Amino acid sequence: MTTHDLRKDAWRLLIHTMFAQQERFISLAADLKLNPGSLKLLSILDAAKPVPMRTLAEFLHCDASLITMLVDRLEQEGMVEREVLATDRRVKTIVLTRTGLKAQQRFRERLYEPPESFSSLTDTELNAISSALKKVSMDDEVIGKGIPPRRVTTSSKK
Repeated sequence: MTTHDLRKDAWRLLIHTMFAQQERFISLAADLKLNPGSLKLLSILDAAKPVPMRTLAEFLHCDASLITMLVDRLEQEGMVEREVLATDRRVKTIVLTRTGLKAQQRFRERLYEPPESFSSLTDTELNAISSALKKVSMDDEVIGKGIPPRRVTTSSKK
């Protein structure tokens, strides 16, 4: 197998593993009385950094009207508040509330609980997976850290 083939196989397996956990994400959203889109939005907010709604729409690659709907749902549950930007009152920002922060923390605790299938792995295997994923992971840039700057991507080497 070539290096490129190994990369493709590893990526395929990672995607398969993530998709297998999709029902878990949907269940977590339902437990918080949210739809999956609102939960995704909640998961990327940072309590210390209000973010303009337009920035959320750009980051999530969706229409502003969808962001409005998702924010409406979070606002109904008391998880976020809309505020106007002090320097430009035309711009509405989204602020995570205490309730939202607690919901975000509950979501993460449950999401990060490993699936039962991980119990079949040895410590050595778990360390190898963890080490490899740390090299390619972006979650520190996205999950609960606010909206990261756009990353310029280049074509990968084969």
